[in-house]
Amino acid sequence: MLWKGREGSKNVEDRRGRARTAAKGIGFGTIILIVLAFLFGENPMRILQQVASQQQQQQRQTQYQPRNAAEDELAQFVSVVLKETEDVWNRLFREQLGKSYSEPILVLFSGKTTSACGHASAATGPFYCPADHKLYIDLEFYSQLKNRFKAPGDFAMAYVVGHEVAHHVQNLLGITTQVQRQRGRISQKEYNELSVRLELQADFLAGVWAHHTQKSKRILEEGDIEEALNAAHAIGDDRIQMESRGYVVPDSFTHGTSEQRVRWFTKGFRTGDLNQADTFEVSDRNL
Repeated sequence: MLWKGREGSKNVEDRRGRARTAAKGIGFGTIILIVLAFLFGENPMRILQQVASQQQQQQRQTQYQPRNAAEDELAQFVSVVLKETEDVWNRLFREQLGKSYSEPILVLFSGKTTSACGHASAATGPFYCPADHKLYIDLEFYSQLKNRFKAPGDFAMAYVVGHEVAHHVQNLLGITTQVQRQRGRISQKEYNELSVRLELQADFLAGVWAHHTQKSKRILEEGDIEEALNAAHAIGDDRIQMESRGYVVPDSFTHGTSEQRVRWFTKGFRTGDLNQADTFEVSDRNL
């Protein structure tokens, strides 16, 4: 992907290297010390100043961890990809949907962090939180794509960002809410089926983004789409379950098979037509 020298998004919240510590305040032990200070005629403010100084020193020692140049370059890359999604979805919302596009925030974190959807860790993988309209990505996932999933290449990571942004698009259009409202009203098997259709639609929308960004800016290089397809294939439910369990349980699928994910991304990239994002309308056979 021809990305170097391109503008990055301003909607990036960088939490990398930040050791998220608990909010500081007056603990029970500090209260006891203050009481003792009163009893022995000492100034309680001296105790508070000492505690504050210790907290500040501890925070300086633990708040930041070193980063490396390769990771910083990857952070810049996903920022550029996010900007490309903003350009496409702002235009498509305006021209095809007659709506304004509200841009999401991309949170980069290391190890673990918190979101309005709960705690997140590197093991969670990239995800979108509808409650705060933010995408969460630990850049270590890029290494997982290359090493665990055997899906190297910069556009493999771009596909992941495009897929999570697509979930934001679904949220803005009310599709996510419609699916979530069915939780508890239908069986788990039926809800899983809806989840699969939601994920495949996100794959389609990621393909739509790739179609329009290539059409307008010609930034894709030879092999980029193959990288995206390889990534889509690598994270299919059937492949992941086979690798982790040695067998598959289709009723537990929540994201779709490798073949389905590849097919819907390809359809989105080939057509670029939002009107064909009909994953909730097609039959199981054609899904």
